[in-house]
Amino acid sequence: MNRPASDGAAHFQPEKSTAKAILGADVGGTYARLGWALLQPGGDLQVQGFRKYACAEHPSLAAILRDYADWLASNTGAPAISHAVVAIAGVLDGDTLLNTNLAWPVSLAATRAESGIASLELINDFVAVAQAMPHADAEALHLICGEPAHGQRGPALVLGPGTGLGVALYLPGGNPPVLASEAGHAALAATTSLEQDVLRLLARRYPHVDNERVLSGPGLMNLYSCLCELQGSEPHWQTPAALVEAANAQRDAIAVQSVEVFCAWLGSLAGDLALTFGARSVYLTGGITGHLAGPLHAGSFQQRFLAKGALSAALRQVPVWRVEHGELGVLGALAWHLDNLPTP
Repeated sequence: MNRPASDGAAHFQPEKSTAKAILGADVGGTYARLGWALLQPGGDLQVQGFRKYACAEHPSLAAILRDYADWLASNTGAPAISHAVVAIAGVLDGDTLLNTNLAWPVSLAATRAESGIASLELINDFVAVAQAMPHADAEALHLICGEPAHGQRGPALVLGPGTGLGVALYLPGGNPPVLASEAGHAALAATTSLEQDVLRLLARRYPHVDNERVLSGPGLMNLYSCLCELQGSEPHWQTPAALVEAANAQRDAIAVQSVEVFCAWLGSLAGDLALTFGARSVYLTGGITGHLAGPLHAGSFQQRFLAKGALSAALRQVPVWRVEHGELGVLGALAWHLDNLPTP
C-alpha cells in the first residue's frame, strides 16, 4: 500500500489536557485529508498531524483511517484517538453511503470494524466545509465582489466545485447550524445561447444534466469537449489541470473560452442560490476555485452573479469570497464535533 508523505510534524509533544483527541477526515472523490485535534467546549481549534491520501491508491476508507491511526500511534507523544468524524461526499442511506464520485463503496458498520475506530461518524462533506467557515483565518478569504460589512450576519452560502459540486448553507445560531444540500445534482440552467447549445449536447449524452456536469472538475472537461464539438475542433487536453494551465498561459483559445464560460456559469448559479436561500455572504471553496483564481476575479463571475434583474441591487451588497485553505474540510469535521459537544 502506498503511504503518503507527511504534511504534518513527525513527532508530537504531549499536552497536559483533559480534552479528548478527535480524528477529523475530509474524503472526496480524489483525495482524503486527515488530521486530529484536542477538543473541548470553548477551546481553540487547530488541525494537527495533517496528511493527504490519494483515494485510488487505497482499497477502502477503512484502510486510509487505519493507516493514519497507525502512523499517529507510531509517533512519540501522539494521543490516543477517542473518536473520528469523517466528512465525506454523499448521503448516508441507512448503513450505506450514496455517492457517484468515490473510488469505493462505503459501509458505516464495515468502516468502523475494519478501521478499528468504533466511535466513528460520517457527515456530509459540505456540512463540514460550511461548519469550518467561522473558524477560517481571515487571510484565507479573498474578496471577489460585494460589500464585506453586509455579510457579518445571516445565512452563508458555501459552494465547492471539485470532483463534484458541493453546496451547503451555514446558519449562524441555527439548530442545526448547517443545512446540507444536493444542489449539485439539481438540473443545470442555461442562460446564454452558447450555454443552451452546450446543454443540448450534454442532453444527448446524459439522461439528467445536473449542475456538476459542468460546474466541477470533470464538468469543466465536459464543457471543453462540447465547445470543441461546437467549433469543429479536436480536444487537446485530457485533464482539468492541463486545460487550466493552457488557458492561463493563453496557449489555446478554446481552453480560455472554457474557463471563461465556466466562471460565468458558476457566477450565475451562485447568484441563483444566494437568492433562493437569502444568503448574506457566499464562499467559494474546492480545488477548482484555487486553480481559477485569476479568471474568477476577472469579472465574468461577478457580472453573472449580479445579473438577476430587479434583485441585482440586493446582490451587490452580498460579499463573495474565494477561500484558500487546504485543511478546510478537516477543520470543518473537527468543528462539527466541537460545536456539538455539551456545554459544561
